[in-house]
Amino acid sequence: QVQLVESGGGLVQAGDSQTLSCAASVRAFGTYAVGWFRQAPGKDREIVAAISGNGDLKYYQDSMRGRVTISRDNAKNSVYLQMDTLDPGDTAVYYCAARRSFLGYYTAVSDYDYWGHGTQVTVSS
Repeated sequence: QVQLVESGGGLVQAGDSQTLSCAASVRAFGTYAVGWFRQAPGKDREIVAAISGNGDLKYYQDSMRGRVTISRDNAKNSVYLQMDTLDPGDTAVYYCAARRSFLGYYTAVSDYDYWGHGTQVTVSS
């Protein structure tokens, strides 16, 4: 069983930066691909960014490319999502998700087996 705990959410102002963290309780964390998703009220959950187990491969949603950076530290069992120039449209609950994989990244909600409970990010104008 993999447990994921997100942290770093909160209230920020438009234009600010924020970094979210996802801590995993699992052995061999480097064998898990991880994705960051977000879900705004009334909308479907959508991919923000994803990263392969060894961190070599990364994916960014087109609308956020250039404003977000995903990274991981397998020695700390953690994945990070740095978000810059935040906009009120970025307000959502942000989730990290993981699946066992030696190669590649995944972008669909259905690709992932384990989910955190999410952290709220609210961007005020």
